[in-house]
Amino acid sequence: MSGAAATTAAENDDDEIVHDFAPLLLVHRSGRLERPLSMPHVPPGHDAATSVVSRDVTLSAHSFARLYLPPVSASANNNNKRLPVVVYFHGGGFVIGSASSAAYHRCLNDLAAACSAVAVSVDYRLAPEHPVPAAYEDSLAALKWVLSAAFESDQWLAAHGDPARVFLAGDSAGGNICHHLAMHPDIRGAGLKLKGIVLIHPWFWGKDPIGGEPRGPTKMQKGLWEFVCPGAADGEDDPRMNPTAPGAPGLESLACEKVMVCVAEGDVLRWRGKLYAEAAARARGAEHGVELFESEGVGHVFYLLEPATEKAKELLDRIAAFVTAK
Repeated sequence: MSGAAATTAAENDDDEIVHDFAPLLLVHRSGRLERPLSMPHVPPGHDAATSVVSRDVTLSAHSFARLYLPPVSASANNNNKRLPVVVYFHGGGFVIGSASSAAYHRCLNDLAAACSAVAVSVDYRLAPEHPVPAAYEDSLAALKWVLSAAFESDQWLAAHGDPARVFLAGDSAGGNICHHLAMHPDIRGAGLKLKGIVLIHPWFWGKDPIGGEPRGPTKMQKGLWEFVCPGAADGEDDPRMNPTAPGAPGLESLACEKVMVCVAEGDVLRWRGKLYAEAAARARGAEHGVELFESEGVGHVFYLLEPATEKAKELLDRIAAFVTAK
């Protein structure tokens, strides 16, 4: 083989895909990463459609949050009417997504307006550059900031946010993060009580298939989870991925007053979401509400891709009702 041919062959070998998690992530032998679904980033500011304003706050050297403030009337301000606070965690399998992604920026503008809430959209480090638990650590730090210093140091939260009505919300991997935070000993042990959590199409899985889940290992569930979290001792039955696995901490320990789980009929994750809602309802008892809402005829995180559809508006309205209910 000539030198040129050998060089070409070596380059082809280096460019071979060794981990294929399309469309989220492609990993080449050379170490090059492709993220086909990466979304464009947009700056904060005034949203003409909702009149919500947003700005970014640096939390650490590697994470930030984008805060959203809906229109606040002078009369509401004078009456010292506090707004609920929704802390949101984006999805993307722990490998893509950002608080500044265009789709999430649109989503949070709509959410803040619909709930009339101060929203805090959290950016966290992504795998594989920063394997799990980096995303959990950044998210926990952001939540602690909201629950403590933020209500004293941040102008919007100090002036408008209600510390007694802090909600966590997130989709897919972000829903997984919400569960993790509501179970975290730093939250429960400190006696901190969240008003509620909203898990939207949460990414949970397990070794033993349930419902209509595919039989056998799956690239986008088992494979991706074990890739982003190489320290997962029990694979898909790691309690962080399967909160109903044998030996997982009981859901009665969730540090929140109420729970909402949203699933989609066309989503392979729907059975895990329903199982979580059922298990939480059993563990927490009738005095602590668990609401399950299923969107029919649509798939995973459909509302991010088609926010103007009736199904997306229906989902947003149900989440807003959950957040604003007494």
